[in-house]
Amino acid sequence: MLLYIAEKPSLGRAIAAALPGPYQKGQGWIRCGKGSEAATVSWCIGHLLEPAEPASYNPAWKTWRQHDLPMFPDKWQLSPKDSVRQQLKVLESLIRQAKTIVHAGDPDREGQLLVDEVIRYFGTQAPVKRILINDLTPTAVAKAIQHPRDNLEFRRLSHSALARQRADWLYGINLTRFYTLNYQQQGQKGVYSVGRVQTPVLGLVVERDNSIEHFEPKPYFPIEARFRAQEEEADQQPFTARWLPDEQFQDYLDEENRLLDRAIAEQIAASIHSRPGSILESRFRDRPEAPPLPLSLSALQIEAGRLFRMGAKDVLDTAQNLYERHQLITYPRSDSRYLPEGHYAQREQVSGAIGRVSPDLAELCNKADFSRTTAAWNDKKVDAHHAIIPTSRTAPNGKLSDTEQNIYGLISRYYLMQFFADAIHREGQLTVRVSEHRFRASETAVLEPGWKILELKLRDNKKDTNKAPLPRLSKGEPVFCEDSTVLQRKTKPPQHFTDATLLSAMTNIARFVTDPELRKTLRETDGLGTEATRANIIDTLFKRDYLYRDSRHIRATDKGKTLISALPESVSTPDRTAVWEATLESIRRGEDDPRKFLDTLKAEIRRFIGTTVDTPGAEPETKAPNCPKCRTPMIERDGKFGRFFACTRYPDCKGTRPIEDAAPKDGTGQKPVPCPHCFSPLVRRNSKKGWFWGCSNFPACRQTVDDDNGKPATPLRKAT
Repeated sequence: MLLYIAEKPSLGRAIAAALPGPYQKGQGWIRCGKGSEAATVSWCIGHLLEPAEPASYNPAWKTWRQHDLPMFPDKWQLSPKDSVRQQLKVLESLIRQAKTIVHAGDPDREGQLLVDEVIRYFGTQAPVKRILINDLTPTAVAKAIQHPRDNLEFRRLSHSALARQRADWLYGINLTRFYTLNYQQQGQKGVYSVGRVQTPVLGLVVERDNSIEHFEPKPYFPIEARFRAQEEEADQQPFTARWLPDEQFQDYLDEENRLLDRAIAEQIAASIHSRPGSILESRFRDRPEAPPLPLSLSALQIEAGRLFRMGAKDVLDTAQNLYERHQLITYPRSDSRYLPEGHYAQREQVSGAIGRVSPDLAELCNKADFSRTTAAWNDKKVDAHHAIIPTSRTAPNGKLSDTEQNIYGLISRYYLMQFFADAIHREGQLTVRVSEHRFRASETAVLEPGWKILELKLRDNKKDTNKAPLPRLSKGEPVFCEDSTVLQRKTKPPQHFTDATLLSAMTNIARFVTDPELRKTLRETDGLGTEATRANIIDTLFKRDYLYRDSRHIRATDKGKTLISALPESVSTPDRTAVWEATLESIRRGEDDPRKFLDTLKAEIRRFIGTTVDTPGAEPETKAPNCPKCRTPMIERDGKFGRFFACTRYPDCKGTRPIEDAAPKDGTGQKPVPCPHCFSPLVRRNSKKGWFWGCSNFPACRQTVDDDNGKPATPLRKAT
């Protein structure tokens, strides 16, 4: 028996429709054809298996306790998901009967893993083939079925997905338990979830919110001057130019070269007023701008968020509906913006379908120049899947909603742009020298819109930007300063994140990395998360009460800020997580070892939770002590008399301590130990009789514990 295993029912039905009949439908399968030529199509429903819970490895791990951490399984296990157990039984029966299996998971990391893990779970000696389906139209599915490949070619993709799954388990389970238990010892309630990707994303939002909260606007003073050519035969059009900062004024500039001293600005303005000068540099050109590439999922989410104010999850769900239900677009969870060269032959058919589905684009489809090619068609840039484009299907399955129409139209516009001429920008720049000062004026205008007639723009962003063109003056021509003005502006804080800007930050994560070498490496990776997971990551942070919406802005809750303030920087910043994504990509390419990746991760987890083992290459991390008042982790801050440790719960707790070379004698350098009576953290105190441990909830709780060489002794000293 030939068995096709699809990732989801809709894909299974599309495969069955492309196979010859007759058709026989059963519970969770479709049989196609008859006799020896018959094939059976079945499917997963997403992941049918999931990583086993900690208690499956060790019954003691069911209870959350500090001394059980870290938890590293010796042999990994999977458990059937209860909600889809019936479909798993169907696949078990079919796999045991199959002579050949065709893996038809989605063409990405997770799609490869979720079918592979089912095949491995039941074990089979049957050969396994692989088909890649990006487009659910019958022609595209039939073409994919005719070109199966050996599934072994994709084993590295599966290894990468498996390493990601296990890394998420190790990192999430261990750090979530560790920080939740620490907070429970301080009287907090609930679960403080920590994730390999979600926590750095939360860190981005918290950092942005804090920057805005603590931002202090500062005045700065741009200088503008109006010039006119002196020679009568020259172009007499006046133009306004802005002062360019000079090294001699470095002491009066901020990091963005803005002049902060009004007196200096007035002095410069006065020194050039009614003075002659000359053109130092004259540059004018017509610059062509090629059309942007077709959309990947992240690019689609960013554009839809900007234009339609849609959340990332809404965009993904809408695109998935257009792909599965309506079959109007190709596979949406794509990280590629390129197309196979073979797709070029379908350009007129696809454009015709666009005009039928979106009548408002029909006229633009008729204006397309199908003799044009762009950089979008490039086989070398296409891997498992290609850019999201419309299919050749000419009608949806039912009426499209407004949201579906918007997303389909956006995808269609980016596809049609490939068949329109380059936009031509007219750009000009004049640099003037007056005395010792330089001023610069610039102009830019769209001379020929080309593909830009397909570009959607925000209405509220339309401002009257029509400026008079610059006079065409040559280098060395004399000019005269007719007027000079000092303006006053104020520095502005950064904007709170929106869905579009947060997705853009996750995609271009190198911008938020301080290490220049690491930044260079990360520019070549996909950033935080993957195309398929970014929307769910943001959604999860909302569900866990770490983020909330303030109109269209995304902001961090107090719970989110509290967690980030207590975490080591290496957990809450994107540097290390983005490097892990790059490592997973290296595993996919066969350039890295998944076992080495997980061993490195285990060593990092041990350091995070404070247990030390002999790990080659492991670097010890200096740890801040815990607060002497409430035992919350402390953080270094700058004060009037130098750096000191302050409680991360400030202003609720005002505990401080000096920075010392030796470990604190009061035990605050150790992990908090709960009071046996009320479970608040114990604090080491000194009395006339020597050291002892008392409850931080004193005087409400008067529990004490004897000191045993700097640690709380097990037997109680006195109870209330």
